[in-house]
Amino acid sequence: MSADTRPRLIETIGRKRLSFREWRGHRPFWGGMLTLLAGIPIMYIPYANLTIGSLTVRMATTAGAGSLIIGVLLVVLGLTMWFQPASRVFAGVAAILLSLVSLVVSNFGAFLIGFLLGLIGGALGVSWAPGKADRSGGDADEPARTTIAGPVVATHPAPADGPGLGNGLDDLSGTSPTNGTNGRHRAG
Repeated sequence: MSADTRPRLIETIGRKRLSFREWRGHRPFWGGMLTLLAGIPIMYIPYANLTIGSLTVRMATTAGAGSLIIGVLLVVLGLTMWFQPASRVFAGVAAILLSLVSLVVSNFGAFLIGFLLGLIGGALGVSWAPGKADRSGGDADEPARTTIAGPVVATHPAPADGPGLGNGLDDLSGTSPTNGTNGRHRAG
């Protein structure tokens, strides 16, 4: 194998970056990331010791095991959002409920850090929906078409020799406010 046939480092990094972007686009990535990050302070803070000089402050609560369970479950729910995107709604609702429970169990939800991360991550997991490509043509090079709803405008007016004057306002009955055949009068 020669040096010319081996892929360059920058090409492999670029390819991996593009494949990660593709993977990330098919799942609630940021919802899972925030939910996973919410579990870390909820697990850690109740077991942490803060030393100020010779004074040791413990953050431990009576429900230290409960906060450990809540933190582990939030990490698992974040990973579930990543690797099982079909169960994103369940994982998001469960993350929101566990974040609310962490307010009571784990030092106000790890001093509101884990609570807010879990709440936002769960909401992102619930609200995420997979995107669908709208390909209405057979041509692969053609960009995706979007349908825009709006008012209907007459682009091809009726011919001038028809029942009306040909200004596009005629309906199928042949009456129009401009030719006076519908019982109304023109103001002008």
